[in-house]
Amino acid sequence: MSALEDLITKAKALQAEGHTPDQISDELGLSTETVTWLLTQQKGVEPPKDVHIDWTAVASHGTLLAEMAMMMLKRFLYLTDDGSLDREEEGAGTVVGIAQSGVPLATLIAAEEGLRLAIYLPAKHSRSETPTGSIWGTFSAITGQRCIIVDDVVTTGATLSETINFLRRHGATPVAVWSLFDKRGIREVEGVPIHSLFVISWLG
Repeated sequence: MSALEDLITKAKALQAEGHTPDQISDELGLSTETVTWLLTQQKGVEPPKDVHIDWTAVASHGTLLAEMAMMMLKRFLYLTDDGSLDREEEGAGTVVGIAQSGVPLATLIAAEEGLRLAIYLPAKHSRSETPTGSIWGTFSAITGQRCIIVDDVVTTGATLSETINFLRRHGATPVAVWSLFDKRGIREVEGVPIHSLFVISWLG
């Protein structure tokens, strides 16, 4: 089975379980447009240019996942481009993990630095008739907090924009976004800088 056939099979299996295209997009780390194509494969319609990043080998292993989170912490908090501390991010008191894949990374980073942990549930995970995002009440509140947002993959920036605007509406100050992979070369969203360990570039 080819990689594309494997993605089609996974997308259709998730759809059969009741997942929406947005949720499948989140699960597979693909744009919604790509997921729609995988599910329909309309004749004459070219598949969107997208990259599938499978980091399951790391994400499924606790020790490797912890090491990846520490790489993010060391790169983005301790080692700015000139080797000095970034005072904006150093002053953050809360790490906000975007569900699903940003949560374990945010948890490990918050634990290492002794910071508060908040979990943001994007609107695409809502089952209500009018989907809306929310902060998971079991974890930290974000009002009055300076926040670092953590996610695994920057795909289009739409979920990050939603998260940033939600935090601001609820009295928080997002100071940075940390991600593992950036598929679009996005430097900032809504005025908040994005720092990614790995940036994918299209050639040609």
